[in-house]
Amino acid sequence: MTTRPVTTPQPDDAVSGDSRILRFQSGRYSVRLHVRTLIVCAVLGAIALGVAIVSIGGGPYPLSPVEVVQTLLGGGPPGAEFIVRDLRIPRVLDALLVGAALGVSGAIFQSLTRNPLGSPDVIGFTQGAAAGALVTFGIIGGGTFAVAFGAVVGGIVTAVLVYGLAFQGGSQGYRLILVGIGFSALLASFTGFMITRVSPGTAQAARVWLVGNLEGRGWEHVAPVGLALLILIPCAASLGGRLRMLELGDDAAAALGVRVERSRLALVGVAVLLTAVAVASAGPIAFVALAAPQVARRLTRATGPGLAAAGVMGATMLAASDLAGERIFPSTPLPVGIVTGGVGGVYLAWLLFTEWRAPRGSRSG
Repeated sequence: MTTRPVTTPQPDDAVSGDSRILRFQSGRYSVRLHVRTLIVCAVLGAIALGVAIVSIGGGPYPLSPVEVVQTLLGGGPPGAEFIVRDLRIPRVLDALLVGAALGVSGAIFQSLTRNPLGSPDVIGFTQGAAAGALVTFGIIGGGTFAVAFGAVVGGIVTAVLVYGLAFQGGSQGYRLILVGIGFSALLASFTGFMITRVSPGTAQAARVWLVGNLEGRGWEHVAPVGLALLILIPCAASLGGRLRMLELGDDAAAALGVRVERSRLALVGVAVLLTAVAVASAGPIAFVALAAPQVARRLTRATGPGLAAAGVMGATMLAASDLAGERIFPSTPLPVGIVTGGVGGVYLAWLLFTEWRAPRGSRSG
């Protein structure tokens, strides 16, 4: 990017292949448009919409895709409006919003650590949010907003501890991952201990929630995560330029005028809050934050963090996983966390294998 003044808000000529830079009259703001990324996001959005329509149509009272669309537009069969709008849409919307939050959060952490393993469920922030929510859920009590508040507090406290211990003349990506893995194991033990100290009914509910589940989600679950995304996604987008510079390394970013630690703290804060609201809404769903940014990056073939593509990919992956969990065993539907855990475990094994086989100088981290 250059800093030359621009007098019209017209897009520049092509730069770096199929990229375009749109600058506005003030010259202070610009947006890089990557054509392949836009196409990938559009295709993924269409897939997510199709998955959503099929998911809404499933269940004990099946509806065809045409009937679902008609119901959404105000028509449809008798009685379908209540089933679609009050029972099924909240679950699908929650899957899309939670998946988007996890995808963006994973992209931020992987860019900050410059390592594909640097996702919130690997480095402990998901477990921290889960522990905070579980304390609220099992001891303090309260409704959806209280659990969400507990998840946010747990995620922030974990982030402060991990970041503080990993900081040593600048937080190196590999050190952040190692410290985070240790905290993840510690917090998993803490949540297991908490389950043994509550009543049997609460323990059973907590075990189901800790798997990651979208069953029974209503508008009271959709509203908090939707409101959080309306605030946090623009914040993440506004920090995207600094994140791209931080991918070059601290010294290079500082030479380009980026306030390294201040920018990193802001990005970690946004990513932790995205993780926390996702956990509060659907439980600690595994591997979406790990896989979505990497799959999106391979599809777009674009440099940089790719927050938009990661968010759309995360939404598509979680909605599709929830649909698969319902259709694999219709009589006993699987919680979405089991599906993402199975698929994500295979992906993690493949990722570790490819990282191990990569030349030493080309490995991430």
